[in-house]
Amino acid sequence: MILQDIQAIDWPAVTAQLDSAGCAVLPSLLTPGACRELAELYLDDSRFRSRVVMSRHGFGRGEYKYFAYPLPPLVAELRTALYPHLAPVANEWSRRLGGEHRYPASLEAFLRHCHAAGQVKPTPLLLQYGPEDYNCLHQDLYGEWVFPLQLTVLLSQPHREFTGGEFVLTEQRPRMQSRAEVVPLGHGDAVVFAVHHRPVHGTRGEYRVNLRHGVSRVRSGRRHTLGVIFHDAS
Repeated sequence: MILQDIQAIDWPAVTAQLDSAGCAVLPSLLTPGACRELAELYLDDSRFRSRVVMSRHGFGRGEYKYFAYPLPPLVAELRTALYPHLAPVANEWSRRLGGEHRYPASLEAFLRHCHAAGQVKPTPLLLQYGPEDYNCLHQDLYGEWVFPLQLTVLLSQPHREFTGGEFVLTEQRPRMQSRAEVVPLGHGDAVVFAVHHRPVHGTRGEYRVNLRHGVSRVRSGRRHTLGVIFHDAS
């Protein structure tokens, strides 16, 4: 098996972590062999619809490529299997924040909303970092329909294939300084995190906090990650 049994994940615990910190780790989501196979796809340009060199756009250093449809089977399976477990969290967050969007139970139904709004380009991607590369804090927003959760899977072995390059999440609460969260990941681990904002319960009710994510400077070696975004792009 190259993919952990997603049904067996402790989803109530994941939901609690997302509510308390805006992120949650899914340990060993992919096997080392699956990580290697996905990382090797980076050299096959026929799999991708576009390539972005971060330094050309002020995004940081390093590069990434967006997959084309049809997605590689494992990426498509991950996206389809994880979505139903995250949709209840997305709907609860939307309700708490007074949002209008309600997210359907299946990815297929959600993507129909995206495509009707002109968001038809796939967004799962592979990222590649070398020495001194980094990813500036950002949000992955591509159109009217934004699924509020996404994930990143570490495809390289920390301390063996690369050093540095920690996943970083920052949270800005109203009238407070930003809070930073550094998420340690092992080979094949995934982190699920808020795309742009999440609800927090305060003394006066629910309020919105904004989040951004990025990657700290890679000190040595080469780091590959898989990004799984559930909404498509316009």
